[in-house]
Amino acid sequence: MYDAIVIGAGPAGLQAALTLGRMHRSTLLLDSGEYRNGTVLHMHNVIANDGTAPAEFRATARAQLAAYADVDVRDIGVESIGGTEDDGFELTLDDGSTVGARRVILATGVADDLPDVPGLDALWGRTAFSCPFCDGHEHAGKAIAILGPAPRSEHLIGLLGRFVGEITVFPVGEAHSDDEQRALNALGARVSDAPVEAVASVEGGVRITAGSDEVTVAGVFVAAGSVRQRAPFAEHLGLRMLPSGAIEIDDFGRTSMPGVSAAGDLAHRAALPGLMASVVMASAAGQLAAIGVIQSLMATEH
Repeated sequence: MYDAIVIGAGPAGLQAALTLGRMHRSTLLLDSGEYRNGTVLHMHNVIANDGTAPAEFRATARAQLAAYADVDVRDIGVESIGGTEDDGFELTLDDGSTVGARRVILATGVADDLPDVPGLDALWGRTAFSCPFCDGHEHAGKAIAILGPAPRSEHLIGLLGRFVGEITVFPVGEAHSDDEQRALNALGARVSDAPVEAVASVEGGVRITAGSDEVTVAGVFVAAGSVRQRAPFAEHLGLRMLPSGAIEIDDFGRTSMPGVSAAGDLAHRAALPGLMASVVMASAAGQLAAIGVIQSLMATEH
């Protein structure tokens, strides 16, 4: 039985495994091969790794973990979790085998449900984005488009409008009201009368079709869509959830179920307004969750 099993090998899970390994806690890191930034070409706003490919980041982390004898890594997903803090947890893996641990850290992240716009999936993480902190700087001085409802579009305009070029807002599904159009125009944005119909990659950026409008921009920022838990474990374990759809955790990543922690995009403290998704924050959350697990194990050993 491992001291801890970490499910998910993005930044949160990798950091949690490293922290546990450095304290000589027997750890199993399970990597399903699914990552929220799996289609992203380059990470940004990550100190010492600005511009690094996410796959390179993960490969470097995996190579460094190999130096720790107490950390095992397996490329396999998890089907189910059962057990308790007192008796230990049993995980059934995708191949039907089982493994046990005294503690579990969920780091499976979230998945993006994009609006139903033909062509958008193929652009996601390459020329279509959601995070201005991650991808805004690369569009300084360039024309961009925002897809989505007025309130969320206004927020993106407030962040990006200071340094990008022309901004065109395209509604998704339903046209903006006259009042919404006026509000967006007042912020300096051009507003399409018709909802977006399709997007496509072209030389120099993205072509957007909406009614009689056909606009080519350097990149697209999506203000529509939603995120969801990538794995069903929070629901299966009956963990307390927040209105954002994230798992509620305390300052050390502990969930409402003793012995189960969570770290990364799938969880946050109730004091935060919602998901604060970034590689740096996910890594920090993974380290805090690992520290919380170590504290919990120490309490049972002394």
